[in-house]
Amino acid sequence: MVLDARDIEIPLDSHVRYVDTGTIGKVVDVKTQDGIDWVKIDKTNMWYRAKLVELLDEKDIKKSTYYDKENDDDIDIETMKEKAMALEDIELDSNVAEGGG
Repeated sequence: MVLDARDIEIPLDSHVRYVDTGTIGKVVDVKTQDGIDWVKIDKTNMWYRAKLVELLDEKDIKKSTYYDKENDDDIDIETMKEKAMALEDIELDSNVAEGGG
């Protein structure tokens, strides 16, 4: 049995938050090694010490979607990445945001 920071059992497929960074993810694996309990989180595919995560209730998990008003429906992650890349390609004029004084 693997316990979280509040001594609550962490079952597989539950959602946890890493207390140091706020990273939230689903537990895909658990293990005990050298007397230390670990959980593997799907979002980062990394192992975290179980005592440094908190088990989350469904109401604690914020589900966010990117909404596109033009298409009036949700956009997938690949579309979001493409839009972010397009924004990175924008060049600013060297005269923009000059400070006065």
